Amino acid sequence: MEKKNAFQRYKYLLWLLYIPAYFISFFALEKRNDVAFHYIHSSIDDSIPFCEYFIIPYYLWFAFIFVSVGLFIIFDFEGFKKLAWFLALGMTAFIIICYFWPNALQLRPSTADLAKDNICAKIVKYLYKTDTPTNVFPSIHVYNTLCVAIAILKSKLPKKHPLVTVFVVILSTLIIAATVFLKQHSIIDVIGAFGMALLFYLPIYLPGDLKKLRERKADKKKSKPQIKEVLVSTVEE
Repeated sequence: MEKKNAFQRYKYLLWLLYIPAYFISFFALEKRNDVAFHYIHSSIDDSIPFCEYFIIPYYLWFAFIFVSVGLFIIFDFEGFKKLAWFLALGMTAFIIICYFWPNALQLRPSTADLAKDNICAKIVKYLYKTDTPTNVFPSIHVYNTLCVAIAILKSKLPKKHPLVTVFVVILSTLIIAATVFLKQHSIIDVIGAFGMALLFYLPIYLPGDLKKLRERKADKKKSKPQIKEVLVSTVEE
């Protein structure tokens, strides 16, 4: 019985096996060269300047995602279960979308823009060599950022430490902005990620939101008679 209960509690750690399965699928997509890519572009992309300094928040994404997931596993396992579903649903949807609708970008700057003599420009060059501008819609960089940010903001942590909200919002905003300022994604990819986050938020978090809303309304109804009783007793005195 104890073994069964332990399995029920920790079976969600099997989600960690999803990570290598996802990367195998992703790299298989990256190796495809016999498909016709749909190139994504918006006029808004042309008005966003390239800025190599955004490589800093762009790479902070890795720490933000993996450290946050690890902390959820250790300190908030219920929150981790919801976050795991949130991440896995979107990442799976991304693989399916890119398989049936191969997509790519032609937004990267010229070699002249990358000829700047600073460490950030050099790191961007390395990024461009290792990360192809294919399979970009919707942006998983943005989607995963939204998933983790939402999970943190819905946890008990911001109530205990209000500055956590400020930190998460600022870092998430910088990471998302980095995807377009580094020309790693089109604004269309970003909008797609927000749409997908909203889609999967509904089955994962909305039921809990509605439950809390009903509980608050019930608490208010309970408190009203008590307030009336206090007022009546005060008047009588």
